[in-house]
Amino acid sequence: MKFVVPEVVASQFHLREGDQVADFGAGSGFFLRILSEAVGPEGRVYACDIQKTLVEKMGDLVQSQGLQNVDTLWCDLEAAGGSKIADATLDAGILVNTLFQIEDRVTAIHEMARTLRTGGKLLIIDWTDSVTGLGPSTELLIDASTCTDLLEEHGFVLDREFEAGAHHYGLAFRKV
Repeated sequence: MKFVVPEVVASQFHLREGDQVADFGAGSGFFLRILSEAVGPEGRVYACDIQKTLVEKMGDLVQSQGLQNVDTLWCDLEAAGGSKIADATLDAGILVNTLFQIEDRVTAIHEMARTLRTGGKLLIIDWTDSVTGLGPSTELLIDASTCTDLLEEHGFVLDREFEAGAHHYGLAFRKV
């Protein structure tokens, strides 16, 4: 059983050299190397998380791996301006296994939208079901249809669905 594999899933992000991308809820930095490589030396990766200890660990990871185009940021998506990323900066944002954890989803969506340029991509990967010992409990799951409705109500259009690994869905939205 294969769960989300960064090298496989990131090919669905369609990132280009020079892109500015944020990993909202970057956690332990699972996607940092692949994002850094995808945007190249002229691009920028913002690794955002609300847990300060994880941001510190990601900082150590960035330093040890020599990822010079990655900035780690302590962020709160549930606060206006809480990501500390300037308006309309990003070409893309990713949110992996994080949506189900956000209590104030509307504020978080507005915060991510604020950071994306018009036409920018927001790529969401989240759980389709509960797996014993992994992922959220059943009552916390947000299915792909509910996720799509939520984002389309707040300034995004669904571009496509993509394969995201076992027990996950992948959705690519564009900011309008």
